Amino acid sequence: MTLVLHRIDDRLIHGQVVVGWGQPLDVGFVVLVDDAVAASDWEQELYRMGVPPEMELFFHDARGAAAALPRYQADPRRGILLTGDIDTMRRLVDLTGSITAVNLGGVHHRADRVQRLRYVFLAPAEEQALRALAARGVAVTAQDVPGSRPVPLDDLLRAREVG
Repeated sequence: MTLVLHRIDDRLIHGQVVVGWGQPLDVGFVVLVDDAVAASDWEQELYRMGVPPEMELFFHDARGAAAALPRYQADPRRGILLTGDIDTMRRLVDLTGSITAVNLGGVHHRADRVQRLRYVFLAPAEEQALRALAARGVAVTAQDVPGSRPVPLDDLLRAREVG
């Protein structure tokens, strides 16, 4: 099939990705793109424990993922490409030009971030990076689970939730 989801989630591999998205989308593999994790056998082993045996997990830094992307897009199985931050996804878009939609999942609280949704907190530089993706024609939406309504980027950036 192809990569059916390009997701940004700072928790990387966890139940919401594996069960919440992986099962309904019938995912056979996940491509985890993170420079630090790609360089750490120990961290890779920890993340492998979080996926079921029938789901294959691949690790790349941003450049390696960009080079391997055509192979994953041609894979007969359905897959998810996952980054832990907006900047890594932006680099992939810049390097490949072939990512047309990005799902913003969990981007959690940090001192410089403003809450936009229950599960999305953004710093000004991250908002700028998301706007830059949209300006390149990438459809950016926030959606925590498949059954929830996707929130378009413009609506997300207008949202300010309390608590």
